[in-house]
Amino acid sequence: MLILRRAGETVSFLADSQRVVVAGAGIAGLATALSLHRAGREVLVVERAPGRRSSGYLVNLAGVGYDAAERLGLLPALARSDLGVFTSILVKADGRKKFTVPAAVAQAAVGPRMLTVFRGDLESALYEQVRSVVEIRFGTTVTEVRQDEQEVRVSLSDGTTEQAGLLVGADGLHSGVRELVFGAEGKVDLRHLVGAFPLDHVPADVPEGAGTTFIGPGRTAAVMNLGPGRSSAFFTYRAEDPAAELALGPAAALSGAFGDLGGGVPDALRQLETDAGAYFDSVCQVVLDRWSRGRVVLLGDAAWCVTLFAGYGAALALAGAERLASTLDEQGDDVPSALAAWEAGLRPEVVKRQAMARKGIGQFAPSGKAEIWARDLMLRAIRLPGVSGLIRRSIERANR
Repeated sequence: MLILRRAGETVSFLADSQRVVVAGAGIAGLATALSLHRAGREVLVVERAPGRRSSGYLVNLAGVGYDAAERLGLLPALARSDLGVFTSILVKADGRKKFTVPAAVAQAAVGPRMLTVFRGDLESALYEQVRSVVEIRFGTTVTEVRQDEQEVRVSLSDGTTEQAGLLVGADGLHSGVRELVFGAEGKVDLRHLVGAFPLDHVPADVPEGAGTTFIGPGRTAAVMNLGPGRSSAFFTYRAEDPAAELALGPAAALSGAFGDLGGGVPDALRQLETDAGAYFDSVCQVVLDRWSRGRVVLLGDAAWCVTLFAGYGAALALAGAERLASTLDEQGDDVPSALAAWEAGLRPEVVKRQAMARKGIGQFAPSGKAEIWARDLMLRAIRLPGVSGLIRRSIERANR
């Protein structure tokens, strides 16, 4: 590597076009860094946050996501963090039980090749794999992107400029790389809010090893008691003005939307008042005609955010990262062609998942009593002999 200095700026030149800059040290960015490193590329990861952080919502790894996690060597670490399948208790607004779906019945429906972990545990497993082999700069963002047919030059907020063969924007729903290279278009607001966070202590009024879920018009509240360090809460609701809700902050907004509920909800909301790390954001999808321009490509939520309503974001991030590395390896130095081939292979799955998320909004924020009744009927049916097997086969087909 040749390093030149000029007027307070450090410019790093690497003759090898195998160098890659990845923006974002979340699941998508770390999975991309790990996959590209294993394919023989030199990777620099930059992350806007000053240090590692994690959010408390749960992610499910099934289908291509489970397969990718297995090939990336993540399963041993994730198995230790797997929350498994737990008993689900549907409750009324005051917390009284409506009916129960036992853990064994749910397990029969989802099958063995599935993991449920906290997002932070998946990030930690990835971080442990890459931290000693990939450079990661925290508190750093991409400020300018210039490219030609041979290279992409990435200016960073730390005053350096990096020359590379590829820039990967894996910096999430609010991607800075996407805004710089693709413009402000692409984000579609679905007019819902989601809040999720771990619980410092096991929630009151929720049996151990179970989760309670209230589903009402326009909202869902779920509180899970899986023991110390493994319990969490999830809320989602419809809002005509998501920006106004976000301005309130998670404690005030979620208390306003769910403060009338009983059961485990009041205790979870009290814990939220002292939790500065809660995930709270509007529900948006990213819809772009293309995920790449020249030697810049978007991956994960930055490119296609399917939303938590789809429940497949982490799986797509892992699979997308792994496929990107293998496609680049197959295509050689023709980066634009490799990116086009990678997108062509992955886009049908993304389009399917985004459609499922839009269709599934009614399951999380039903419009009225009819949708609530239909959801309850479906969950009750899972307990009938033979139905769990039908559901498992349906899930397996959806995850192929």
